[in-house]
This record gives sequence, structure tokens and C-alpha cells, in this order.
Amino acid sequence: MVSDDYPPGVVRIQEGAWYGPTGSAIGAIDTYGDPNTVTLDVGTSELAQACSAYTTIVDYEKFQGEAPAVNAFSGPIIVKPSEM
Repeated sequence: MVSDDYPPGVVRIQEGAWYGPTGSAIGAIDTYGDPNTVTLDVGTSELAQACSAYTTIVDYEKFQGEAPAVNAFSGPIIVKPSEM
């Protein structure tokens, strides 16, 4: 959603969503908006270990078409090591 509530170039993602990818491929669409899909899995410093999501730079584009169904609550996708 585009809103005038935030300055141009600012992206806001609500925290606390479950990861729900459309498939196991790298770059698959996350159907539930987990902020960890656009952040590094590292703390802000060795001391704080706070969430790094507040300092993330992202590229984004508007999704075209019908949104995929949310599947974040249907269990994990099992990926066999031979498929990686």
C-alpha cells in the first residue's frame, strides 16, 4: 500500500509475521510479510544484538496480479539436502 503517512523512499513493514513462502526457491514471495526476508540475520552489535531491521536498505516494486494465498500457518516446507 502506498501512503502519504511516510516520506518518499520509506518502507514500513509490520513486525511479527510468520514466514510463508510460495515455494522453496530463493527469492520466492513471502505471503505473510516476515521482515526477516529483507534483513540480515545479524545483531546490530556484539553488545546489543538488537534487531537490524531498522537499518535495512531495500528495493521494492508493486506486486501485479492476484495476491497468493497466505500459507504461513500450514506448516514448514521440507527441503531435502539433495535438492539444495
